[in-house]
Amino acid sequence: MKRLLVPSAALLWGFQFAFLNPALALLLVALFNATPAEVGWVLAVYNASGFVASLLVPAYADRANDYLRPMLACGVLTLALSTLLAVSTSLPLAVVGLIVLGGPAGVGSSLLFAHLRHSGAGMSDVMNTRAIVSFAWVAGPPVATFIMGALGNRAILLALGVVAVLNVATTAAMISRRRAASDENRPKAHAEEDGHPFSKFGVAAVVFAFVALQATNSAAVSIMSLFVTQGLGVDVIWAGIALGVSAALEIPALFLIGRLARRYSSRALIASGCVAGIAYYAGMAYVSNPATLIALQVLNAWFFGIVAGVGLTLFQRLIPRPGLASGLYTNTRRVGAIVSGPIIALGSTTALGYQGIFAACAALTVLALVVIVLAGRTSRRMPPKELPAAPAPTHDAIA
Repeated sequence: MKRLLVPSAALLWGFQFAFLNPALALLLVALFNATPAEVGWVLAVYNASGFVASLLVPAYADRANDYLRPMLACGVLTLALSTLLAVSTSLPLAVVGLIVLGGPAGVGSSLLFAHLRHSGAGMSDVMNTRAIVSFAWVAGPPVATFIMGALGNRAILLALGVVAVLNVATTAAMISRRRAASDENRPKAHAEEDGHPFSKFGVAAVVFAFVALQATNSAAVSIMSLFVTQGLGVDVIWAGIALGVSAALEIPALFLIGRLARRYSSRALIASGCVAGIAYYAGMAYVSNPATLIALQVLNAWFFGIVAGVGLTLFQRLIPRPGLASGLYTNTRRVGAIVSGPIIALGSTTALGYQGIFAACAALTVLALVVIVLAGRTSRRMPPKELPAAPAPTHDAIA
């Protein structure tokens, strides 16, 4: 049971995102009669709240040196949000709830990974946990759709409330386990170095590179349906198949990356992911049939598995505060989603049409790879710092 706590928490936090985020726009229209313009503004302020909370809440957890109690609070906020949305009929009240409750509630997953790092978990442990979250993201939307189709739109809020209760129970068990640990002087998160440390400029460069990588993924996912129907001229179902295959392959890719991380450096793995991403986007710029589209998803799964898994652990090594590191990494995806808009707008105006978006993504991935390589070379010229010996992982790391 001790070893199941973290995997269970990862599955539940993944389901929270997978249940709420894809269904939120539909709920706003069905339950609160929101117009398309209102849906856009509500989602914008909700995501802005999540962006701010992803910085403030983990920063507080870093200062308190405790990630489980804030994670428990996130579970309680999720329960409060689901209750508010279920009983309210006012759109302004729902918006206030999404800003005040929903933004901070979404930080729970980041806090879980910060807790892992703080507890001394290794790179493979973090990667395996990330794979469980990915599984929830794959399984969650179909489950949510089934619940809403069979029991009505409000039923998904009941399901979200059940997930929140289980999240609270799991986190409380983790807190109880921590209290019962025999080692009272648990070591802080160790600096598991992967070569030379990065300078502040190098850290900023890595953040920029990952925003670019996240932006390419967001752009590619956003236009997949249009690309399939208007670019390839085939049924939209092939877009769903392609995205589903990529998401499903990401899970074994993360487990494999966790094993390879024991033998290869983060930079080498990230380079392999960028090369796969470049090959994927270049191939998509010239793909002409559904079979090739599906085959290319192997490269896409490896690319995003590296970005999602190795990227998170790299941020945790470069930034000494686990909460800030996880929150900042999460926000690279949010900012990347914003940047994807101009990529789509500019790429689609080229002579290649929708294929031009993938060509732009390939070029941006090349840029990100160059930035990461140059940041790594700059770090090698820095004098190495003396680091304390890495402590053995604590019980919490595998609880």
